[in-house]
Amino acid sequence: MSLIPAAKEEGSAAGPLPPFHTIDIGHATHVALVEPDTAFWGLVRKDRLADPTAVAQLGDIYRVQADGFAREMDMLRFHLRPSAVYFNPTERCNLNCSYCYIPEDMRRNGEHMTAAAMLDALERLHTYFRGHMPEGRLPQVIFHGAEPLINRRVVFAGIEAFADRFRFGVQTNATLLDDEAVRFLTGHGVGIGLSLDGPEAEIADRTRRRWNGTGVYDHVVRAMERLDGYAGYNVICTMTTENLPHLTELVAFLHAHRVPACMLNVTRCTLPGARRINGGDEAMAGAYIAALERTHELYRETGRKLVVANFANILIAIMAPTARRLMCDISPCGGGRSFFALAPNGDLFPCSEFIGLPAFNGGNLFRNPIDDVLASPPFKLVSGRKVEDIAGCATCGIRHFCGSPCPAEAHEMNGGMNRKGAFCAFYEEQVRYALRLIADGRHEDFLWDGWDEDAETLYSIG
Repeated sequence: MSLIPAAKEEGSAAGPLPPFHTIDIGHATHVALVEPDTAFWGLVRKDRLADPTAVAQLGDIYRVQADGFAREMDMLRFHLRPSAVYFNPTERCNLNCSYCYIPEDMRRNGEHMTAAAMLDALERLHTYFRGHMPEGRLPQVIFHGAEPLINRRVVFAGIEAFADRFRFGVQTNATLLDDEAVRFLTGHGVGIGLSLDGPEAEIADRTRRRWNGTGVYDHVVRAMERLDGYAGYNVICTMTTENLPHLTELVAFLHAHRVPACMLNVTRCTLPGARRINGGDEAMAGAYIAALERTHELYRETGRKLVVANFANILIAIMAPTARRLMCDISPCGGGRSFFALAPNGDLFPCSEFIGLPAFNGGNLFRNPIDDVLASPPFKLVSGRKVEDIAGCATCGIRHFCGSPCPAEAHEMNGGMNRKGAFCAFYEEQVRYALRLIADGRHEDFLWDGWDEDAETLYSIG
């Protein structure tokens, strides 16, 4: 990634060109030009890159829109208020997954939230969100963990009591997702996320297994069958050394089971166990892109999409930065800004990744006003982390399509908030691939239908 000195010198009648970065996206005919501060970009044919008029046209458009783009990026990065909470109703889990970010003792012996505390917490959260969210827009509560359905009675009581005041979701390992639970959750329109790391038990059970070592693949497949036809569910796969060679088979398996959307997530390296199986940038990028291409082949063959949500978010971050749905790939990230995490005893953390790190406890829902917690030093340490302060990221052309995630792993793995997280090269290749798709006109095939219904086109070049 580098500046284009010749183009910068030529400029146009309107003045010198902005400091565009040239990014080789690995495309036969196009390169990308990016103005990093505003995430403004364009694709230019390689054979026209030396033509001052071709690059100047992009510069002229940038100058017209630059102030608006800068304001939007500033709003996205520094002025959001939370609209969601990752709600952990228990610290316990019936699995011992090798990459879990929650400490083992907590998962074995942790506490459950009581029904009374659940209702009290939801009431306090409702009051907080209603103080700043627009009328008619419901805040989101995602029951998360550990395994939330271990405390199922309490979770369901909360959903039933506050069904009209929140959009609810549950992320579950599926071991306790029986027919009764599926009826309750689907009947209340709850979003359901399952976890599956391979297309067959021998692969999936290497990383996701019970304390006694047995796997849970069969439970997840049965849950997928129960949820067939329910639009509000997805499957999360964590990419590791154990499943990288099988990602294309996995997305084919999920597509065959009519899964509406999935996520292919990197292994968050907050705790040491995850670092041993993280896969490595080059191998992960190759397997990831091959899996994305397989979803495209399946879409062309069948007319039915399997949207890989975390990649779709990168595409949207490029095409419409403020329309992105996930907030891990912007800096500061969404932790402590657009969402926060709640532990069973009421303690508040910027994100679930931090729940096993006591130093990032910003206060307690039952004792402290949420606004005070958001302004606490532990939260500010996370919400104040900017790519401009990170060596390498500060001069990177794609810094607002990546965000140098994740602050938890940067702090725990690399020694501080002003350090990169893991997978820098992986994120770079992901963005290059996304730009190649745009250059080829294939990008819409990887996105949710209607993703841009509320978007406004500010500029488009032929």
